Amino acid sequence: MKLAAARAIALALPEVTEADHHGRSSFRVRGKIFATVPDHEHFNVMLPDDVVDLALQRAPTACTPLRWGRQLAGVRVALTAIKPTQLADLLAEAWRIKAPRALATR
Repeated sequence: MKLAAARAIALALPEVTEADHHGRSSFRVRGKIFATVPDHEHFNVMLPDDVVDLALQRAPTACTPLRWGRQLAGVRVALTAIKPTQLADLLAEAWRIKAPRALATR
């Protein structure tokens, strides 16, 4: 998958904006970051531990744990190794977690 296609998947979610985050692109829902672009070949998707474990099981060649210090923060996704539907599912879950409840339940 190309970076442009991954961006399109993220931006297709309701009320998502793309903005700079320390020199990198980030995807936000009402100001809350749910994904970032560390380079042209990866997406960082912010997810809780249980969803990270599931992502690692379902896409072991595409996903690696993403840590901020010692804390597990999500998954780093290799765009060349993930199916578009898998990335869409991960982004939708990260979006749902960050979106306000009223928006997420629409």
